[in-house]
Amino acid sequence: MVQSINVPGLRALWTVITRPSLLLPRMAVPDIRSINFAALRRSGIDYVVFDKDNCLTAPYVAHIHPAYEEAWSQCLEAFAPNVLIVSNSAGTPDDPEFRGAAKVEQALGARVLRHKVKKPGCADEILAAWPGAKAEQIAVVGDRLATDVLMANRANMLSIWTQNIVTTQGDNRMAAILRKAEHAFYNVASAQRQS
Repeated sequence: MVQSINVPGLRALWTVITRPSLLLPRMAVPDIRSINFAALRRSGIDYVVFDKDNCLTAPYVAHIHPAYEEAWSQCLEAFAPNVLIVSNSAGTPDDPEFRGAAKVEQALGARVLRHKVKKPGCADEILAAWPGAKAEQIAVVGDRLATDVLMANRANMLSIWTQNIVTTQGDNRMAAILRKAEHAFYNVASAQRQS
């Protein structure tokens, strides 16, 4: 699957320039295995959104990364059916007839949001997927500061950043370049916070 230009991401650039703190996650973890999903649920989070590529799966692969199977089962146990996968590949207009989304749903056992606007611009579509849900009840888990974390922070959702990716093999080239810049930004911002 080929991804088109992420126009909402480009538009969000001004927001990031004027408010760089929106790129800082409320929680940073190595990967989903470090999230205590039962405790997250007890803390008042009722819904959880996941990025797919390099957060749950290898890029453009439908099945869960084998090392994450147990953590994924724990998440589903704590949150199902309130688990939503929001990808900038599967479930977008780049996914013909949403065939990729259907494969991911079957493989992961969770719904994939069909959305017209890519992250970081689809928070309204996420809220519409759960009528009655409030942003403060939603956690967003993802590997990208400029899409997943930015979207969550702008919408007042809990942002959880997975710092390690599944693999660089098959990764979207632009995403890989931006991810390196995001990590550099995070390291500088974290050092400044601690001093």
